[in-house]
Amino acid sequence: MKKKNKKKTRKRSRKLKKRKKHKLRKKIKHIKIIKKTKKSRKIKKKSRKSRKRKKLKIRKKVKRIKITKKTKSLRINKQLAQLQKLNFQKVINFILQPFVKLYEDFKEKRKIKILKQINFERKKKERQIKEEERLRKQMKEYEFQDEVRIARMRSHDLKRFIREEQAILRREQADKRRRFLEEIKLDKKIKLLREREFKQIKHLERVALQEEREDYRPVLERLEKIKEKYRLIREQKIRERVKSLGLEVLDADTKEDLLQKQKAYEEHRQKIELVLESFYRSANSLVFQLNKRYIPKHKSILRVIDRRYEENLCFIRYDDNSDDDWLILIYLEDSNPAKETIIVEDKTNPEKHVTKSFQTRDIFAYSDYLVDQMTSHIDRERQKKAS
Repeated sequence: MKKKNKKKTRKRSRKLKKRKKHKLRKKIKHIKIIKKTKKSRKIKKKSRKSRKRKKLKIRKKVKRIKITKKTKSLRINKQLAQLQKLNFQKVINFILQPFVKLYEDFKEKRKIKILKQINFERKKKERQIKEEERLRKQMKEYEFQDEVRIARMRSHDLKRFIREEQAILRREQADKRRRFLEEIKLDKKIKLLREREFKQIKHLERVALQEEREDYRPVLERLEKIKEKYRLIREQKIRERVKSLGLEVLDADTKEDLLQKQKAYEEHRQKIELVLESFYRSANSLVFQLNKRYIPKHKSILRVIDRRYEENLCFIRYDDNSDDDWLILIYLEDSNPAKETIIVEDKTNPEKHVTKSFQTRDIFAYSDYLVDQMTSHIDRERQKKAS
């Protein structure tokens, strides 16, 4: 029974496979037939379209030929009618018409050519003007850059020169202080020697007087009178000198008091001069460099006027100007060296009058300020001359 069942199942499976294969073959055949029919239809459509196009072309050609024949006949008829109407003048006009037309075309072309030439020349001139303006602007920019570079180099050179001068000045001041201290020490030694010598002479005079008092008494009296006379003259001269310095002199002041006042005054003026020394030297070196390289030809040279000892000030002015017409004024505030404050009044710019104060330690800031103000003043003078 089992074997029979197996055989039956096998047969069924075989039959199913055969059916499936048969169905697939049918489908494939059907698909191929459909494709062939589609191709044939496309070919037929294309052939129909081409035939239609050919027919349309033939019809158009026929129409054109008919139209051309009709137009030709109409033209011939018109020409014949015109020839019948024409007279001699019209014939000449008709003959000359193409030449007239050619001449007018020639005139029109020449006119267009002239206008194009004029337009081209105008554009060329505009380009030239623009190019000239561009070159002028470029030259001005180059000149401005050169001026800026020269001004920068000038201020750099001046600042470097002033720094070198300041170093030299510091060395000179140190030497001056050392010599001043040595002089003070020598003065003290000389004073002690003089006092000792004076005491010895006095002692000897006493001894001589005691020994020969009776013989030399009238001579000594005359000598005393002469000494007194010259002492009074010296005191009078000292009084006049102290008064000329502007100091107060009393009748009760002795020679020592007057000399003490004079010494105090000279020490005070010397201190003021020492405080202003570096500022004066800086201004002097700046003016020297400006006169050497940068002063304009139409202006006179610059000068630094030194009135430190007399009036506690120094100032910069042009050589041909008066003392009142200064550019920069430098002086010590309240004539007090202890304050160490230097006042700088600036009139280099006529539009504004500037006053600045510097401490003695601010010498480099002062020199930079002085360089900037004087160089800007010289640039303004050059621009005035150029304008």
